[in-house]
Amino acid sequence: MKKDITNRSDIELLINRFYEQVKTNDQIGHFFTTDRKVNWEHHLPIMYNFWENILFYTGQYNGNPMAVHKQLHQEFPLSREDFAEWLQLFKKTADELFEGDNTELIKQRAQSIALVMELKIVHGNNTSSIT
Repeated sequence: MKKDITNRSDIELLINRFYEQVKTNDQIGHFFTTDRKVNWEHHLPIMYNFWENILFYTGQYNGNPMAVHKQLHQEFPLSREDFAEWLQLFKKTADELFEGDNTELIKQRAQSIALVMELKIVHGNNTSSIT
């Protein structure tokens, strides 16, 4: 039996493993390695804070992921398939490493985030009631 996500170290493990898979993914890897050439030393701590806040409400994240992804979409158009691939990889990585209530919760929140971003970015739906 795997353990559940219980602390920041678990979040870091999940995010590090997830992005290792993203970097080599045929569908979405180019957004991170070719199109934008992400500075991983800068990006990863932001993602740790984001997901730790999403799961544990730490208040450590204060960015605007929607604005970042809208800008990316203007330069390098995102598709429904891109969001689906991101979500599938995230859930798969979480399931490979963990199991339990927090693991299910982080996957549900990832699904909600992916859906809202897809609706607002790809489909141009700015309905505030979705968020």
